[in-house]
Parts: sequence; structure tokens; C-alpha cells
Amino acid sequence: MSRLPASRRHAVQFTLNGKPCSGEAEPRMLLTDFLRHQVGATGTHVGCEHGVCGACTVEIDGKLARACLALAVQTDGCAVRTVEGLAPAPGRLGILQAAFKRNHALQCGFCTAGILMSLDHFLRENPAPSEEAVRDLLTGHLCRCTGYTPIVRAAMEAAAEMAGEVNRENSDA
Repeated sequence: MSRLPASRRHAVQFTLNGKPCSGEAEPRMLLTDFLRHQVGATGTHVGCEHGVCGACTVEIDGKLARACLALAVQTDGCAVRTVEGLAPAPGRLGILQAAFKRNHALQCGFCTAGILMSLDHFLRENPAPSEEAVRDLLTGHLCRCTGYTPIVRAAMEAAAEMAGEVNRENSDA
């Protein structure tokens, strides 16, 4: 793919996981490519490139979006949140991430970033979900390794912990 001259590229500035982010993007550059290659946020994975698999799920201005269907220039001035933004601090896991670790809810890990983003958003809006509701959410994600059972178990455990029903001192375990 040839790069367009600088006069045809557009400056893109947005907030990425709470921090200012900027770069240049060609008009048709996908957000996935901008995140991975311009910004170095490699947690967002590129799967099907058709918005079907869910591996590239991010939040744009608080709404879930498939980054493979969004153009980088469309995010100018927006707040973008990726899987890197789920950790409360460098080297620490968030509640949902730690629940995934404890429940072995990832194997190859390719789909995990998108699933974590969708579940994090879902659990913030639905603090006491049913297992059926979690399974319904997961229909928008393709995982070929886990069979989804450990993912559902991790989501339910994280929901209980977020609701204060379980007290874990170290969310990294």
C-alpha cells in the first residue's frame, strides 16, 4: 500500500484511554490500523475486517464500536478506549481481566480484547446480569478456543465482585 503525500493525510487527535493522542491518517485508514501502527496500541486485534468477529471492539465516546469498520479520521476529537484502558494501573489487572485469568477464560487470546471491552461496557450498564444475558452478549464475538463457558463464568464472577458480593484484596490474582 503506497502512502499518500502529507498534503493528503489528515491530522487526527483524540483521547486514548484518558490521554491525548495524535497522528496522521490517510482518509481511508481504519481505526484498527491507526491504533496498532500509528499509536502502538496493539491490544486491539484485527480479525475478520468485516465487523463480524468482535476482536477489534473498542469504545468511542462511550459506545461500543468495531474498530475495523471505523475510519481513524472519524475519531478526531473523540474519546477512544481500548483494552489497554481496562487496567487500573500499569502492571495491574482490572476486576474483569483478573476474573478471566482465574477462570482460564482465554486460550489463544486473539478474541479476548474485544470480549473484555464488550463485557466491561455491559457490566457497567448491567451490574447484576443473568448468565443468559452474558451469553447473549457473547453472540457478537467469535471464540474458537474456549467454548465460552469459562468466559461466562469469569463475567459472572466479575459482576459479583463489582457488586461487592465477593471481596478480593488482590485483583491481579
